[in-house]
Amino acid sequence: MPRTRLCSCWGGQVLPLLLAYVCYLLLGATIFQLLEKQAEAQSRDQFQFEKLRFLENYTCLDQQAVEQFVQVIMEAWVKGVNPKGNSTNPSNWDFGSSFFFAGTVVTTIGYGNLAPSTEAGQVFCVFYALVGIPLNVLFLNHLGTGLHAHLTTLERWEDQPRRSQLLQTLGLALFLALGTLLVLIFPPMVFSHVEGWSFSEGFYFAFITLSTIGFGDYVVGTDPSKHYISVYRSLAAIWILLGLAWLALVLPLGPLLLHRCSQLWLLRLRQGCEAEEARMGHLGKDLQQQETRVTPRTS
Repeated sequence: MPRTRLCSCWGGQVLPLLLAYVCYLLLGATIFQLLEKQAEAQSRDQFQFEKLRFLENYTCLDQQAVEQFVQVIMEAWVKGVNPKGNSTNPSNWDFGSSFFFAGTVVTTIGYGNLAPSTEAGQVFCVFYALVGIPLNVLFLNHLGTGLHAHLTTLERWEDQPRRSQLLQTLGLALFLALGTLLVLIFPPMVFSHVEGWSFSEGFYFAFITLSTIGFGDYVVGTDPSKHYISVYRSLAAIWILLGLAWLALVLPLGPLLLHRCSQLWLLRLRQGCEAEEARMGHLGKDLQQQETRVTPRTS
């Protein structure tokens, strides 16, 4: 009997979900390949062309010397050193940048553009993440729990007057709108202005960051040609923490707001139907009274 129930659960729930999951991955792989493969080929051809032109202009160099120099550039990039600029570039490990890196560790964003290169730094990063990641999850869970405790007081809203229900729904919608403005709209505008990105690039960076995907193709405060204020990356780290906390609050609010709006809409339809039925009832009574008056009495 348990085995039959297990097979039924696997065939009825797990297997369709697994197939949908695999199909979604295959769909994403296909679309990403169609969108990005040609651009990658063009970039590769452009890079090879630039290397050949460099060798033609500097005949004292050979192919091996250029390849070695490219390898040095790649190793420097992996260690967080931007090849552009010179030795006066700001450090990636000043306090503001280190605070930003610590935030990306505990939030599991991990851009990949910067990582500890010393053995002591790598060992410390492991133990720091072991404690910091659960602490971050605990913090976000407590925010969600506190919100849930507040929402339980709103679950009895059916017993409240319609005006109060409407005000609560408008309050939730206003909270979501202001949070979206302060977390996903205004910060990308600031990043776009400071970093020289377009707004779509800034919005892309904000979403990839707050979703903890963290590709690392866009990272704030890494352009050596720009002069950032000393607390710029620290403020970015604080924005990440606040943004994640806001998402922890918003995730339960989205379905709740949709549920409230649907209930208000159904309530309005029900009241409209009741009013129409009442009007038809009154109309029927009026017609019946008129027929009674018109019909002659028989002696």
